[in-house]
Amino acid sequence: MAELETYITEHEDHFLEDLKGWLRIPSISTLPEHNIDVVRAAEYAVQQLERIGIEGAKLIPTNGHPLVYGEWLHAPGKPTLLIYGHYDVQPVDPVDLWETPPFEPTIRNGNIYCRGACDDKGQTMLVFKALETLMTVNGSLPVNVRVLVEGEEEAGGESIEAFVKAHPEHLQCDAAFICDTGMPAADIPALIYGLRGIIYTEVEVQGATRDLHSGSYGGVAPNPLHALAIIISRLKDADGHIHIPGLYDKLHKPTQAEKDFWEQDPLHINEALRDEMGVTQLSGELEYPPLQRIGARPTLEVHGISGGFTGEGAKTVIPAIAKAKISMRLPSELRPFEIIPLFERAVKDAAPAGVTVTIRSIHSGDGVLVSPDSAPIQAAATALKEVYGKDPIFTREGGSIPIAALFGEILHAPVVLMGFGLPDDNLHAPNEKYSLDQFFKGIRTVVRFLSILGQ
Repeated sequence: MAELETYITEHEDHFLEDLKGWLRIPSISTLPEHNIDVVRAAEYAVQQLERIGIEGAKLIPTNGHPLVYGEWLHAPGKPTLLIYGHYDVQPVDPVDLWETPPFEPTIRNGNIYCRGACDDKGQTMLVFKALETLMTVNGSLPVNVRVLVEGEEEAGGESIEAFVKAHPEHLQCDAAFICDTGMPAADIPALIYGLRGIIYTEVEVQGATRDLHSGSYGGVAPNPLHALAIIISRLKDADGHIHIPGLYDKLHKPTQAEKDFWEQDPLHINEALRDEMGVTQLSGELEYPPLQRIGARPTLEVHGISGGFTGEGAKTVIPAIAKAKISMRLPSELRPFEIIPLFERAVKDAAPAGVTVTIRSIHSGDGVLVSPDSAPIQAAATALKEVYGKDPIFTREGGSIPIAALFGEILHAPVVLMGFGLPDDNLHAPNEKYSLDQFFKGIRTVVRFLSILGQ
């Protein structure tokens, strides 16, 4: 371990430069004008794997953005670990809220600021650098490794889902490792045992066949924007309760240990949530603790509404069409294929008379709930304790990583969800960042995790 530690310390600048090179590529998977950049980011990942000594590193073409694959299978009798990450990033709007250009990595106050710094290039790169450290110092890895990195995580993940379902024999493993989660604080290591699933939709409301003058038609013309407001208010009330019949029918009761942790909040996460958001009061279902609301309860959120006139000045128009982007986060027992029809029915039932409603399902994915008692997860817990000096907490996270559920379902492998992001890393927002201390601690932790797993 002394030699491994020395290598990491002496190569911190090199590790950071490799991360910066990846971050400079604007691999926004949801915007077609960045398709070439997405491929460039995939090629960068292949080059990293080749330099490490991962064999057969290559791009795998898909109907969307390419996958990156490589393997090292020269540890007979040792477990095989499937390592997952993603190289695509979120859009950067609104650009004017960034303090520095979103694709020019900038270091200040011990953080690196850039889109993708934490989600997920920074976290994937730290895993690459852990592999590099082990390969360079020891000439081998303590376990067999398969690496699978995708470019559509922020766009629904259809290509990797199709690949895993079509080629499970190429991905056989004893465990899967996903470094795309976080910790409650820099001094509180964590392992995630639960993630929510997601459905993401677009609701379109059509009124008249064309935009109308509000003076000539106001009072008789259906207004799609107003209709959307009515629909949204009927789907979720002011107290955070979702009014979709059948939604809560299959929701599982939490364990007593979970309820005690959420209620007692020994780490004062509830208070930290208010500070991070800059609000004086948390919203939602007040009868449930905040930690339960963000980890184990379904949610419904509106992400954007478009329609009518939004420019400077005035234009008295009643729009013909209005649209809203609406998503739901779902605990693992609520399956998207069951909830989507309930959502569609509730939207149409909530619509006022005189408008036509169309619902488009943009993407969806299952949630996951894993047992913390498996050997791979316990190996990760030991590694975290050795690096951070304390036992990690086991907690649920509100986000969605649909591939985690797919690995469990198709590959029948336990999933280790160990990441090093922090609550104030501004994921999906302007000024995304990643703590350099977390980046380098992450490298050390993954080195220990792989070493312990190989024992």
